[in-house]
Amino acid sequence: MFQSTVPNKEDRSRMNVCFVMTPEFAELEKEFETYAASQGMIGLKGHRSVGGFRASIYNAMPVDSVKALVKTMQEFEKSK
Repeated sequence: MFQSTVPNKEDRSRMNVCFVMTPEFAELEKEFETYAASQGMIGLKGHRSVGGFRASIYNAMPVDSVKALVKTMQEFEKSK
């Protein structure tokens, strides 16, 4: 349901995780954004010209927050 927007693993940022919905689920982007916000995930909206999502996980972001995002994504996927 989700995929990275950076095709080469070596080019991926460790601090900004950019992703989109796969083409067959693209129409669910707004719904996921709303669901994620209801789970306390704010600021995930991607760049206005690129779309998708961007999770910034800089040094101050606890590992538990990253796990919470993954759980939110998994729960959303299971609901579809």
